[in-house]
Amino acid sequence: MTDEELARTRHGAVLVLRLNRPDARNALTPTMLRALSAAIVDAEADPAVRAIVLTGSGDRAFCAGMDLRAFAAGEQAGAGFADDTRGFFRLLDGAVTIPVVGAVNATAVAGGFELLLGCDVIVASDGARFGLPEVTRGLFPAGGGTFLGTRLPLGVALEMALTGDPIDARRAYDLGLVNQVVPPEDVLSAALQLAERIAANGPLAVRATKELMRLGVTDAARGRERLREWQDVVFASDDAREGATAFVEKRAPVWRGR
Repeated sequence: MTDEELARTRHGAVLVLRLNRPDARNALTPTMLRALSAAIVDAEADPAVRAIVLTGSGDRAFCAGMDLRAFAAGEQAGAGFADDTRGFFRLLDGAVTIPVVGAVNATAVAGGFELLLGCDVIVASDGARFGLPEVTRGLFPAGGGTFLGTRLPLGVALEMALTGDPIDARRAYDLGLVNQVVPPEDVLSAALQLAERIAANGPLAVRATKELMRLGVTDAARGRERLREWQDVVFASDDAREGATAFVEKRAPVWRGR
């Protein structure tokens, strides 16, 4: 499926979402936010989708953030569309129940970088750059960038946000922000391979693991509560029994997600 500003394609259990405004460096508009939000809501409701890959069109940018032309004209991306963009904001919060792999084909700055902070793992082009330049435009990173210190050392996060200076893919990898750095032509295939490895695992266990690991960083007390709740669900599930049976029988498990 292709929306005007978002392309959806399926690769088995993996849904690929491609920001599709290459001439505008894939800058975010309200239309794009609605399309991206709808795609995420649809994916979470579809048990056949077990991972998402988020990427951009073209070789100039993964996403340049908010469309400043639209903002200058008084059209603020996301404002006034709470019902239509709840999936988008779940992505920014890292709360999408399905694992999300970021496939950074080129530069990711401002809101584009904040989109990546909502992804669980990231594959980047060796030419990609990452930054939060909002202060250079009299703004601040209001889409999650102020929580960058949960992903990077605080001093590095403050340097990036207060100066607006970007970092390159190699430094992002060395800092642990990026999982893989590959040539530009290999970004999508590497991200798909990573997503497929995730999608091959028990979906209920994957969902629990993602939620618990994120809570371990952001709210450890709540994480401990949810661990006990998830343990009761996952360890008594059909998938847990299937995983053990498949191991004994030396075959691939057939997951049911329950």
